[in-house]
Amino acid sequence: MSTSRIRVVPNSRYQKSGTKSYVYAMRKYGFNPTKKGPYFIGTTMQQTGRQFTNKPVGGRAHVRQVLQKKSADDQVGQVGADDVQNDAMYLAEVEIGTPAQKLNLDFDTGSADLWVWSTKLPSVTLAQYNNHTVFDPSKSSSFKNKDGSTWRISYGDGSSAAGTVGNDDLNIGGVIVNGQAIELADTLSAQFASGAGDGLLGLAFSNINTVQPKAVATPVDNMITQSDIPKSSALFTAKLGSWRDADEPDKGESFYTFGFIDQDTVKEAGEDIHYTPVDKSQGFWMFDSASATVNGKSISRSGNKAIADTGTTLALVDDETCKAIYDAIEGAIYDQDSQGYIYPADTPADKLPAISFAVGDKQFVVQKEDLGFAQAKSGYVYGGIQSRGSMTMDILGDTFLKAIYAVFDAGNLRFGAVQRKELHQNLSPPPE
Repeated sequence: MSTSRIRVVPNSRYQKSGTKSYVYAMRKYGFNPTKKGPYFIGTTMQQTGRQFTNKPVGGRAHVRQVLQKKSADDQVGQVGADDVQNDAMYLAEVEIGTPAQKLNLDFDTGSADLWVWSTKLPSVTLAQYNNHTVFDPSKSSSFKNKDGSTWRISYGDGSSAAGTVGNDDLNIGGVIVNGQAIELADTLSAQFASGAGDGLLGLAFSNINTVQPKAVATPVDNMITQSDIPKSSALFTAKLGSWRDADEPDKGESFYTFGFIDQDTVKEAGEDIHYTPVDKSQGFWMFDSASATVNGKSISRSGNKAIADTGTTLALVDDETCKAIYDAIEGAIYDQDSQGYIYPADTPADKLPAISFAVGDKQFVVQKEDLGFAQAKSGYVYGGIQSRGSMTMDILGDTFLKAIYAVFDAGNLRFGAVQRKELHQNLSPPPE
């Protein structure tokens, strides 16, 4: 068994927008904002139509929750593809089939489907979005159709991806998973099609996999049952770097590992990995996070839970904690148009607060350089930590994960973190 670091490359087509990333998180988790802004979850009536007719009248009316947008003149409409930032900031290369077809996928610990762009998509979609590598099952001698199985991911804004399922061999960084279920897209709504990667590799737990009539095992499940990775190391790890770290010793490199912990990274951090138990009942990497600190002042959040999500760029936390963070930055405001907290772009590092979130019973500090996520209105940056709205759990996305080396230990059902050292904070403004 040969395993290696899986190099993660920044998505070259990624254009940061704070508001669009926030809308993406709203769409992914279906939460309602508690702060004012143009985007909200509204209800619409949908007629299902009577049996044996194709007209949407005469049947039952269902109330559906959908993501909606209010314009400046108070007109309410649906959310378009260009309102949503597909959050694939990082992409990793995997190989599928025999001979191997290389695809760049978004590794997402907040979902549990492995789906890819495929030749089953309509030719008009493939022509319009022609910058993708498309998996062709007919060119793989090891591909087997999984008859009767279908998959569908759908979100509150009406966007969806769906298709059929087959089994094929998957190579992730030298770990070969035989007969992995590959979900082939045959329909993608515009919001999905405008995403950057060639698909998505879900690293959450299989109880939220969408394949019907029976959910399929995830790549990590299969690595464990096939003994592709050692039983003693039934885990994967994520180190997400940043362009801001080009002058750090590790040059801001990003990688995943499967089946082993990168000891050099732990050694550089200079401390042991801190572990806390994971509750997988909702399918997520969820753990206790009952406190936060802002400039050394503790915020008690009794019973609070957080999930580690590599597929979301922002960190989303409760409103009280958000307010405490931005109250500590001179000139920071909540901006309704941006639907988020923004602060002056020229704020120096020593005027940005020290912020930490608990992983179990230990605090981990967010890098000050990652607090500014994207350019906002003139002279301001959009904060990388925002409100989780009506959700009852925090989503600790890349803003938080860039500060740690993360260990997702499926074998022992625990999440590990070690604080990464940064020699200095690079606060140069985010590129357009």
